[in-house]
Amino acid sequence: MQKRLFNPVSARHTGQMKCIFVTLGLILTLLSPVPAQAHVSEQGFVLLLPTGVYTAAGVAAVALTVLALFAVPAGAIRLLFAHHPLAGLNLVRSQQITSLLSLICLIFVLYLGFDGPRSPLKNLMPLSFWTLGWVMAISLSGVLGNLWAWINPWTGLYHLLGPLPPVWQLPARLGQWPAVALLLGFAAFLLADLAPDDPTRLAQFVGLYWFVNFAGLLLFGPGWLRQVELGHAIFAAYASLAPLRLTDGAGIGGPGWRMLADVPARAAGVFALCLLAVGSFDGINETFWWLGKIGVNPLEFPGRSAVVWATLGGLVLTCAGLLAVFAAAVWLGLRLARRQVAFATAFGWLALSLLPIALVYHIAHYLTSFLVQIQYTISALSDPFARGADWLGIQPFRVTTGFFNSIGTVRMIWTTQAGLVVLGHVWSVLLSHRIALRLFGQNRRAALATLPLSVFMIAYTLLGLWLLAAPRGA
Repeated sequence: MQKRLFNPVSARHTGQMKCIFVTLGLILTLLSPVPAQAHVSEQGFVLLLPTGVYTAAGVAAVALTVLALFAVPAGAIRLLFAHHPLAGLNLVRSQQITSLLSLICLIFVLYLGFDGPRSPLKNLMPLSFWTLGWVMAISLSGVLGNLWAWINPWTGLYHLLGPLPPVWQLPARLGQWPAVALLLGFAAFLLADLAPDDPTRLAQFVGLYWFVNFAGLLLFGPGWLRQVELGHAIFAAYASLAPLRLTDGAGIGGPGWRMLADVPARAAGVFALCLLAVGSFDGINETFWWLGKIGVNPLEFPGRSAVVWATLGGLVLTCAGLLAVFAAAVWLGLRLARRQVAFATAFGWLALSLLPIALVYHIAHYLTSFLVQIQYTISALSDPFARGADWLGIQPFRVTTGFFNSIGTVRMIWTTQAGLVVLGHVWSVLLSHRIALRLFGQNRRAALATLPLSVFMIAYTLLGLWLLAAPRGA
C-alpha cells in the first residue's frame, strides 16, 4: 500500500516508553505478547518534538470530561445527541446511478491492475483502493454519512437487471458475524500479505471479491450486503457517527444520533471492537518498541515474509485482548450500577461508543501517508497508463514531501493528529454516557456504569497519542 512513506514522530527514550506501558497495564499486556510487524515504511522519519506536553494535556482533557459527567444534567447529554427528521428525501435512484458509475470505474482500474504500470505509485488500482477508498472515503463517511451506498459497485447493476427475488434468505440471527470474519481476513491481507499494493495481486483480490459478493446478492438479495459484505459493514459503522443521514429515516443531529436511533445488529459491538483493534495493531506493529519485542532491528527490517506468522498471531491476540479488557470493563460497570441489564445488551450497545476512537485514529494514523499518496493519485489520474499523457492538464507535476522538512509544518501535522485523537476520545466518553442513560435511566447510575469504561478510554488516549509519537520502523 506504500503507506506512511514519511511519518513525523517524536523520539522516545526507553525509560519513557516503559513508564507509559506500565501506566497502560492490562491493556498493553494483552496487546503485546506476540511478535508482529507489517507495513513497515520504506523510510523512517524521526523528529524531536515535545509530545509529552500534548499527551498529558490530551489525557487530562478526557479525564476531566469523565469527571464532568457526574455533574452535567442528563438533559444536556440527551440534547447533545438530539436530531431532527428531514422529510421528502428519496435518493435511491441517484445512488443506483452512482453505483453504476462506480462499477465502470472499477472495471477500468481492474484493467490497469492487470495491464497498467507495474509501480504501485503510478497504478490507479492500488492508489484508488488504498488512498481514495480505504483512507479517504472511509474517513469522510464519519462526517458525510454512508458513502458506500453511493459508490458500491453492485447495487446499480442489481437494480438494472430488474426485480430479482432472492433464492434464499439469510437468517436474522446471523447478524454481522460474517462481516466480523471478513474484517479479520481483510486485516490479515492488509498487514501480513507480502505485497498488498502490487497492482496485479490487488486486482485479483478485488475482482474475486466483487464476483463473490455479486453472486451472494443474486442468491440472497440485499440482505447479503447488509449482513455479509465488508465494505457496507465498515462504512455503515462509521456513518452511524455522522450528523447527516440522507437515506431511510433521513435526519440531522448531534454526531452519533443515528446509532441511538437503530437497534444494533448481532455482533455489531464485536465488529466495532475489531475495527479498533485492527487500527491499534496497525500502529503498534510499526513501532521500535514492537520490533524490539520480536528481535528485529528497525533499521534493518528483513521484509514482510520473515514476520508473516508473527503478524497474524499479533493481530488475533490484539483483537482477543481488547475484547477481554472491554468485557471486563462492562461487567464491572454493571456491578457498580447495580442495575439488572443483560450483559450482552450492555456489551453490544457500549461497544458502539468506541467507534469515534476507531474513526479518529484511522484518520490520524493515515494522515501523513495520505498527504503523500494523494499526490501520486492525482498524477496517476492525469496519466493512468504512464505514457506521458496529461488528462488533467497539470503537467509538469512533481510529488513533494518537503513539508516534512519544516519543524513548523511537522508540528502542525502532529498536533492535528493528536487533536483528532483527543477529540475522538472525548466524543466516545459523551456517547457512552448517552447510551448508558438509555440503558440505566438515571444520570448518576449511568456515570457509575460507564466509569470503568471511561478509565479504559483514558488509558486508550494515552496509547493512541503514544502510537502517533513513537519512532517507527524504517
